[in-house]
Amino acid sequence: MHAITIPEPGGPEALVWDEVPDPVAGEGEVLVEVVASAVNRADILQRQGFYDPPPGASAYPGLECAGRIAEIGPGVSGWAVGDEVCALLAGGGYAEKVAVPGGQLLPVPEGLDLRQAAALPEVACTVWSNVFMVSHLRPGETLLVHGGSSGIGTMAIQLAKAVGAKVAVTAGTKEKLDYCAELGADILINYKEQDFVEEVGRATGGAGADVILDNMGAKYLDRNVRTLAVNGRLAIIGLQGGIKGELNIATLLGKRAAISATSLRARPLGEKAAIVAAVREHVWPLLAGGHVRPVVDREFPMPEAAAAHRVVEESGHVGKVLLFVP
Repeated sequence: MHAITIPEPGGPEALVWDEVPDPVAGEGEVLVEVVASAVNRADILQRQGFYDPPPGASAYPGLECAGRIAEIGPGVSGWAVGDEVCALLAGGGYAEKVAVPGGQLLPVPEGLDLRQAAALPEVACTVWSNVFMVSHLRPGETLLVHGGSSGIGTMAIQLAKAVGAKVAVTAGTKEKLDYCAELGADILINYKEQDFVEEVGRATGGAGADVILDNMGAKYLDRNVRTLAVNGRLAIIGLQGGIKGELNIATLLGKRAAISATSLRARPLGEKAAIVAAVREHVWPLLAGGHVRPVVDREFPMPEAAAAHRVVEESGHVGKVLLFVP
């Protein structure tokens, strides 16, 4: 088969479409013939040499895919050869075939095609696990999403609105904020021109955000804590703004607030399977009912992964950038 390899870490040109050995479906796995994958920030970090796959995972980038089951490994039930699926991966999505643990498979949601489905597993699992399973967002509460026009952000807006929450977002352009508004965002903040602490405070009558989904890390840590409501929950899922920041613990204590930090890629298989099962139960009916939809900005043939990475690195997109197998 062919896959995107990274012979040496570097810029987008480091991604090479090459012939490699076929994967094998081991115990508890299925082999999926990939139709499409999607670009995530973690793929860029891996290409740059900063984010190696966990032990035992495929060396090729790609944290999600959609395709058809080609082979069922031992110990897998509930799936059949030919089933159309999408999957959460620890790696290997940028390839023509990938071995996937059975617990990380999802059916293609009703009404969607395989390419659309490729945009779902990583964002749906990230948002549901952090905003709902960890932070317990409830109807009537306010969620602040940093990077509201990203793949994660567009999913978070829709899921929060679907459960009856109020949504604030940050983004860097009017066009991106307008798109967030179309998805249902209530409070629109241009982080280049406005202070999100002040804007969220003003929009909530001084109460603050009950849950914050943060992709920035250190750069926003202090301001995020100041933005939290009493009993607020800050969920950190990214480090685009650095890894070390100062925290005023007195402010955190005064608000009886909590901070969590999670990632999906290196979690044990059982934890991933539990998240995937929860997403299938809670998110998939919303997709089938048309209440939530994948947001895809553009698509590239998989051998042109370098071009797709450039688009994501420049942050000129809204939602997801896909790669399809030609």
